[in-house]
Amino acid sequence: MDMVGGSGRILVMDDEEVIREVCVELLTGLGYEVESVVDGQAMLESYQTALQQEMPYDLVIMDLTIPGGMGGKDAMASLLEIDPEARGVVCSGYSNDPVMADFKAYGFKANCSKPFQFAALSQVVKRVIS
Repeated sequence: MDMVGGSGRILVMDDEEVIREVCVELLTGLGYEVESVVDGQAMLESYQTALQQEMPYDLVIMDLTIPGGMGGKDAMASLLEIDPEARGVVCSGYSNDPVMADFKAYGFKANCSKPFQFAALSQVVKRVIS
């Protein structure tokens, strides 16, 4: 599976700094404009600011589980209230979680398992943004 590039604005939400850094670096290298936040609350604030500045995100990649913070399921529900057209990809190491299995029912456009296989992530991002 090959890495594929593209263009667009992406917001990465993950509580682990190393994952945020690697995703930002990888996706920036593939041609995207990428920012990252630590939890759902920060994601919603960042997304809303981007909308107000007329520089909306094309995609939000969300970690399903954020210890002590708003995770992907609740964050996506809140995001869709702000922007019904929002596109989210849910990520988790818990592949048997019901949200991962039935991601569309929770408003996500795709899912991606952790640990990331970067070629697979690049293809999911390209498909959802296109």
